[in-house]
Amino acid sequence: MAERRSGGTPPSSTSTSRSGGVRRAMWIAGLGLTGLLAGCSAGGGEESGGIHGGEASLVLPDFTSVSFFGMQGNHLLMIGLLVCLAGLGFGLATYRRLRDLPVHESMREISELIYQTCKTYLIQQGRFLLILWLFIGTVILLYYKVLVGFSWGRVAIILAFSLIGMAGSFGVAWYGIRVNTFANSRTSFAALRGKPYPAHAIPMQSGMSVGMVLISVTVLITDFVFRQIEHRVLRWQK
Repeated sequence: MAERRSGGTPPSSTSTSRSGGVRRAMWIAGLGLTGLLAGCSAGGGEESGGIHGGEASLVLPDFTSVSFFGMQGNHLLMIGLLVCLAGLGFGLATYRRLRDLPVHESMREISELIYQTCKTYLIQQGRFLLILWLFIGTVILLYYKVLVGFSWGRVAIILAFSLIGMAGSFGVAWYGIRVNTFANSRTSFAALRGKPYPAHAIPMQSGMSVGMVLISVTVLITDFVFRQIEHRVLRWQK
């Protein structure tokens, strides 16, 4: 009664207007996405009709027919795999060394509490990224299959490696959180001795461990792409 006397809007009318605004926003977003896909179709068309830009149309060389410093390309990629495995081994060995360093029990409990909090946030972020990927994957599917005309196998590889890239970033972030929480508590305990070197060396070792694992995982995935699906890409490009 007071709202009607003062000329206010009833609550039901307010909720209806809000829901109508949400519907209009969704329609506008849908129209914008349709316009974006229509604009992309101008550069799409048939796959064999021309050369398309982007990472999906990179021209890869035949690594069996080229050599670097007298070494065949495939053999050089194999050495790269060994280097990546060595980097992963170095990172994991540093992780174990940091874990086994002496630490006070109260500092350990605080570091574990920080780790559990960060892990909860990371899991929640991963769920959000998966929901976001559903929308991005739909756009990728519509663009490369409908507009560009790629085969189902090629589109599946693009979608699969988009997930692999997300999983790699997620895993390295998890590893970094674990190592850094180890290093923080160990550094705090080592600093109680009054010696500057342990307080400097422990954080540096944790950073080296995370960096080596990150680089090794990235190069390992790239090397796997070149070795395993290179012949398929060459067949598609022909």
